[in-house]
Amino acid sequence: MVFWEGYVSDEAMGTFAPIVVYWLYAGFYQLLPPLDKYRLHTRKEEEEKNSVPLSSVVKGVLLQQLVQATVAEGLFMLTSKASSSGIMIQPSLPVQVVQIIAAMLVMDMWQYFVHRYMHQNKFLYRHVHSQHHRLVVPYAIGALYNHPLEGLLLDTLGGAISFLVSGMTARTAVTFFCFAVVKTVDDHCGLWLPGNVFHILFQNNSAYHDIHHQLQGSKYNYSQPFFPIWDKILGTHMPYNLVKRPEGGFEARPVKD
Repeated sequence: MVFWEGYVSDEAMGTFAPIVVYWLYAGFYQLLPPLDKYRLHTRKEEEEKNSVPLSSVVKGVLLQQLVQATVAEGLFMLTSKASSSGIMIQPSLPVQVVQIIAAMLVMDMWQYFVHRYMHQNKFLYRHVHSQHHRLVVPYAIGALYNHPLEGLLLDTLGGAISFLVSGMTARTAVTFFCFAVVKTVDDHCGLWLPGNVFHILFQNNSAYHDIHHQLQGSKYNYSQPFFPIWDKILGTHMPYNLVKRPEGGFEARPVKD
């Protein structure tokens, strides 16, 4: 039994909970003090290098989430596995864990190849993917700032395919999609905070993805949001050294293999 049972359907939670979690978690980062000694870029770099205002980023994210919510609602309606009595048949916890891990791997594979192709195809990069790279210095609220077509192909379809292939229920999907959102936001937060569990458990983290947003790393570190598996297999992995800046904060410096 979950806390929303009897109040909101699993399908509604799977659709809207990730959106709420996105703004709560990204908003948490936005409301933090400057934390200059933990930043991967200085505030001056953020102001000078980013070519899109925060208001446009917020509008872009809301548009993508509208599309995601529409697709998710339709997907849940088509794949509902409620029994004839109306009671959801939920698998055991070990099965759900396996389904979530499978969904993570499927999402990583989908996003790696679509993301990489958007860099390699000059038309798609110029007219679609370059919108995300207007944030040369990433920050949390901009994690889902994409061209609408990229949002549909990369994130929305990637999530739908992960859900379908893993065979999870809408209830399990609430956990998976909320976790994926939190991980994506954290990867774009632009901070290297002590004790951050994502930095401890995942090699693919805020510093790893920051390399990709820089000019020298734009053809590397395509993997997102969980594991760097495909980068390592296909030769697009760029390791880095995390170096303290004299004026405070850190810098992720690429290291060529």
